[in-house]
Amino acid sequence: MTGTESTEVLIVGGGIAGCAAALAAARGDAEVTLATKARRPEDASTWWAQGGIAISRDDPDQFKQDIIDASSGTADPEAVDVLVENANDAVRDVLVETLSVPFDTGGDSDDAVTGDEPFDFGREAAHDENRILHVDASTGSYVLERFLAFVDDHPDIQVLDDTAALDLITQEGEVRGAYLESDGDVWPVFAGATVLATGGVGDLYPDSTNPSGSTGDGIAMAALAGADVDGMEFVQFHPTVYVDDDGSLLLSEAVRGEGATLRNAYGERFMPAYDEDAELAPRDVVARAVKNEREVSGEVVLDVSEIDFEGKFPDLVEQCEQRGIDWESGIPVTPAQHFLCGGVSVDDRGRSSLDGLYAVGECAHTGVHGANRLASTSLLEGLVWGLRAGEDAPGREPKPMDVPVLDDRDPALPDSFAREKFTRLRRVMGEYVGIERDPDELDRALGVLRRLKGEVDAYARTRTSRSLYELRNASVVALLIARAAAANDESVGTHTLVTDGGTDADGGTDADNETTTVETP
Repeated sequence: MTGTESTEVLIVGGGIAGCAAALAAARGDAEVTLATKARRPEDASTWWAQGGIAISRDDPDQFKQDIIDASSGTADPEAVDVLVENANDAVRDVLVETLSVPFDTGGDSDDAVTGDEPFDFGREAAHDENRILHVDASTGSYVLERFLAFVDDHPDIQVLDDTAALDLITQEGEVRGAYLESDGDVWPVFAGATVLATGGVGDLYPDSTNPSGSTGDGIAMAALAGADVDGMEFVQFHPTVYVDDDGSLLLSEAVRGEGATLRNAYGERFMPAYDEDAELAPRDVVARAVKNEREVSGEVVLDVSEIDFEGKFPDLVEQCEQRGIDWESGIPVTPAQHFLCGGVSVDDRGRSSLDGLYAVGECAHTGVHGANRLASTSLLEGLVWGLRAGEDAPGREPKPMDVPVLDDRDPALPDSFAREKFTRLRRVMGEYVGIERDPDELDRALGVLRRLKGEVDAYARTRTSRSLYELRNASVVALLIARAAAANDESVGTHTLVTDGGTDADGGTDADNETTTVETP
């Protein structure tokens, strides 16, 4: 299959942000092509979003304040206004009326959003009130299944699954489309507007809640083309993830919202000692606390004994039982990489610094999240900015041009090549660019990552394959994260600096003491 060679709007990525952009562009009578690496819905990050989608309800001012507070005051107020002011209408229009997502009911009605439908609004960490629409603890899967089915059936949207973007096509600061790849075939697709919606960077870390294939493709392609990026040091870790040889199982923040508590190996509930909001403190605070308590006591468990875990979260109960987890005795948890707050710099319509290029969803930096994202705002941001970019993108004719064929003259590399390089990259990112960062270790990481990128670039010059380009993209984004972290000497939100590699001046470890921040010179 070689796909279309030109389209009015090319969207790369099939999560909620990409689907929203496709819907809005098609509503504007645009010809739309949506290319996604996913072979099935589970391959997109949206599928794994458990908690739900936050809305303004009837108190947008408080919602805005909660977002800014969770970001440690670093969120862009104007961007937050865009999110909050469009939240109710976007959710009602797309998720409730167009897709009929079966959100849980049983609560009070909310005329601003749902008419007379008595939806059950949940609460999560750092939210001042119950404002989160959800479907059990599997909201993302219900949203994405319906959204993908809708766009797949739309007459003006061509969906190309199992199709990756390898590089952007540029001409004098203008993006004119992208090289696509599927089943070994590579071809250029020219577009009037190109929308990146490629998701996160989970493949850069040893443990992540992201699906496999989260290699930061959109950010890397945009950066290599010369687009501005921002906020790359702000990598959010989810504090309650069960990890074993079968991978990661995220325990939704909604579980703590219902009253579940965190306990260390001594049986002590420790979060009240870290923050007055205890288990409902912002994610960065809880993640650092869980890391610290694991280092001190050896284990942290999520205690669900005091809540109706079976009744409220049947999907999670089923997953625990499938994994052999004795949830009644407490679920062992650890922090795992969850969300990148930075990305391609965009405005309120998703427009990047390059003409013809948009970015939406997790690969974009809108300014909404600042240094730390408020729970259950990722689906909302993807929906709102996806719709706004999709509305803005149509109206530009594609400009085909002569482009070089991507070089593939040397023999293919063995499958073990990419695996070994990824293992090396993840080890560096996990050890040196994780929840806490030491400036000296960041410098060490930069040296390793530069060498790794140089090695990958040398092979990619004469070979073209999806796995090699994903490795290239991952190495580019890892460097961007490490560089931004090394350049930021202020501990804020998810970017926490420590001195001396974890050992204090008295010979103890940071696990026994409060984190030592690096003062600004």
